[in-house]
Amino acid sequence: MVIGTGLIGGSVGMALRARGWHVSGTDSTPGTAARAVQLGALDVEGEDRSADLVVVATPVHVAADVITPILASPDWNRSAVVTDVGSVKGPLVAAVDRPRFVGGHPMAGSEQVGIDGANAELFVGATWVLTPTPTTDPAAYARVRSVLAEFGANVVALDPVEHDTLVAVVSHVPHLTAATLMALASDLGEEHGALLQLAAGGFRDMTRIAAGQPSIWPGICDDNAEAIVSTLDLLIDSLGAMRRRVAEGDHESLLGVLQRAATARRAMSAGAPRPEELVEVRIPVRDRPGALADVLVLATELGINVFDLEIAHSVEGDRGVLVVVIGAASAPTFAEALAGRGHRCSISPVGPGR
Repeated sequence: MVIGTGLIGGSVGMALRARGWHVSGTDSTPGTAARAVQLGALDVEGEDRSADLVVVATPVHVAADVITPILASPDWNRSAVVTDVGSVKGPLVAAVDRPRFVGGHPMAGSEQVGIDGANAELFVGATWVLTPTPTTDPAAYARVRSVLAEFGANVVALDPVEHDTLVAVVSHVPHLTAATLMALASDLGEEHGALLQLAAGGFRDMTRIAAGQPSIWPGICDDNAEAIVSTLDLLIDSLGAMRRRVAEGDHESLLGVLQRAATARRAMSAGAPRPEELVEVRIPVRDRPGALADVLVLATELGINVFDLEIAHSVEGDRGVLVVVIGAASAPTFAEALAGRGHRCSISPVGPGR
């Protein structure tokens, strides 16, 4: 079931239906869920309290009020897993501290707005952050991760608070910056009629995200204000330094910054390894709160992509085995870091069945 059938929720519905799921859904805006049915994002409009998976795609500031009753009410499926798509995780995850809730944030979007912009392929190749905590049920995490991997998303795990700090840099402040630059160009365009006609590819690429849904941003800014303000301060300082380089003709420093930026941008395009370059890392873990989050967040902190995940529970004792698939080149670093956290692991090539 999908609650909130805008661009992201509608795209989730389409992606689920494309993979054989029966998807119901609701939306607080009259007519939107009906339109989602017409466009193929939903099979049927309405609430399905027997659903196995519930994706909450409402504005982030109301998500807790939607999620909590689902997990608390005996009228809902007591084994249902709930996830969300909000871009601020700390306050929400703290408010919904339940094992069957897995906080999520797809780093995907479009300049298109609403259900009419929904696309089943929106998440292919996109990063989708999950934020497991010590109370997260490993089976619930594995369920959500499996679905997202089927979407073609690159799933990473982050601590909720760390997520909010990082996403301010790579999502929130870029959107506010694009909006500011677009508004500046619009204002200058009133005086210089040819200005927007001169806007070429670079300007269009940089300001594309300014065309997104404006109404969600006040809530995002409220919920992640501290990280956003801190990042804006850093950006303002950096722009001040750039202004100085240009004003003083400091070519050496200017070229240094531009070269570092170009190198960093090109490094973002790394692809997935071939199957023969993958290994299984098998990690015995105690059946205790936080074991899953400890391992997966560590991988993300090390910059190691987890391509697949399996949890094998032991029939004896309080232990299980967490099996993660990563690039072979990253395995020694991961094993050393795991040992530092008290986890022993074994590493083997990925079998032909994967």
